[in-house]
Parts: sequence; structure tokens; C-alpha cells
Amino acid sequence: MHLIKELRLLTGLSQTAFAEKYEIPVSTLRKWEQGEASPAPYVVKLIERTIPSADQTLKKITDRAGRQYYYNPHKHSVCDCLGNEIIVKADITEVKEQNLGLYLHDLFEDFYEIRERFERDCRLDKSEDIIWS
Repeated sequence: MHLIKELRLLTGLSQTAFAEKYEIPVSTLRKWEQGEASPAPYVVKLIERTIPSADQTLKKITDRAGRQYYYNPHKHSVCDCLGNEIIVKADITEVKEQNLGLYLHDLFEDFYEIRERFERDCRLDKSEDIIWS
């Protein structure tokens, strides 16, 4: 299997979503994955650095549904498989792992909801003449 495809599979993204995230034409990504062309080595390295599961120094935490999160004790941060990172003040090193997966799932679900609301508000702001109070 080609390295780019392996990296994409680590993220759980479709070809289209992966291409959009990294601003790669879908046709180029398909050629890379099928071995018809190869990305420059630095491109692979840059993408690899944004995928938490490729970083062996992070502590992997899996919730009951199999979703994976990663803890960076040096940065006091947690991230999901897509690289969305949240700084946490709590010391999570001794939290029971089966509970920690649940807590992280809840944290990221709230994060996704708030981010979606923020993006929706920004889209509305651009199209409407509204000043919120």
C-alpha cells in the first residue's frame, strides 16, 4: 500500500475529504494512492506531521466505540484522529482509561458542535446585515 493512502486511512477520511483538508486535487490524490504518481517526500512529511496517529510519542486513548484520541503530556493537549487539538488544564495521567475515552468523546463532540455553530454564524454574518448584541 502507498504511504499517502496509509496516512489517509489513519485519518478515517474519504479521498474527497482528505483532498479538501490538505488542498490536494482529488485526481492527484487518486494517482498517488494508485501508484501512478508520487508526491514529493516533503509533502508526505508535512502531511504526516498533522496526523496524530503517526506520532509514536503521543499516548493513544481509545473509547468504547473504537474512536481514537491522543494525549501529548508535554503540551497538555489532546487531539482527535484528524488533528483537532484542545489544550487541557487537568492532569489526565491517572484518570481511568475506560473513563478517559468517554470524557474525550464528550469533549470533542462539544468541540465539533461549537465549531459548527461558529462557522455557521460566520457564514451568516457574511450574507446578512446583522449586528449581534
